[in-house]
Amino acid sequence: MVKLDQLTTEARNPNTSRLDTMTPLEIVTIMNREDENVIQGVKEVLAQVASAIEWVKEAFEAGGRLIYMGAGTSGRLGVLDSVECPPTFGVSPDMVVGLIAGGDRAFVKAVEGAEDSETLAQEELEAQGLSSKDIVIGIAASGRTPYVISGLQYAHAVGCRTVAIACNKNSAVGAAADLAIEPEVGPEVLTGSTRLKAGTAQKMILNMISTGAMVGIGKVYQNLMVDVMQTNEKLCVRAHNIVREATGCSSERAAALLEEAGGSVKAAIVMELTGCTADEAVQKLEKARGHIRNCI
Repeated sequence: MVKLDQLTTEARNPNTSRLDTMTPLEIVTIMNREDENVIQGVKEVLAQVASAIEWVKEAFEAGGRLIYMGAGTSGRLGVLDSVECPPTFGVSPDMVVGLIAGGDRAFVKAVEGAEDSETLAQEELEAQGLSSKDIVIGIAASGRTPYVISGLQYAHAVGCRTVAIACNKNSAVGAAADLAIEPEVGPEVLTGSTRLKAGTAQKMILNMISTGAMVGIGKVYQNLMVDVMQTNEKLCVRAHNIVREATGCSSERAAALLEEAGGSVKAAIVMELTGCTADEAVQKLEKARGHIRNCI
């Protein structure tokens, strides 16, 4: 395994060697300039990200789950992406799972030594009832976190497809996975602080994977989140607006459609676009596996 001090994510950035003497405007200017490297780094791994999206979609279609694993910032980013999926796409909280070394308490306070454990990941995956239908994505900015490596190795042994996201090329986590996504973003503005550029790159990639996979299983029509959960006033208004945008109907008509459809945005849209009843809309959607476009 590559030594920590040999990793790009641990190297000193010559552009910020006088960071402690900079004014606030100079600091944000250099940080903004350095963040441009994130965009380019992610651009260079888009083919691998697209492969991951296809694999996650196939796992979902087979009844499997997406399970993120990481420690520290990487683990928190996985948890963040997972908890946003139910309200955005109307899926079960069990469909996208975020595991962080040290458990839920590690999200707000570091748990010492958890990321160095080579047994904890297997224990947590066993507790999740990991099966070969699932896909496991290990996230580690350094690419050498033992918790993530051991989790990927166990997942592979179970028969899962595995993906690694790291910010160093030829990483150990990449070697432990079926697919390695390794954007290079350069040394951090603050040496070794991978919550910065590396974290931004990881979040961008996670956003792409979960969104792309959800599009693939019919959770999106046009560019509208048609399975949005109406759990608060804002989301109720959003659902109403989505029906109007998708169908071109009036506000009053959208409200009537949603009421008749029992709050289902998808059913309301299919009803308006095909002239069918709510029950018929549900049947059409079931036959089309949730894809509105295939109903019309």
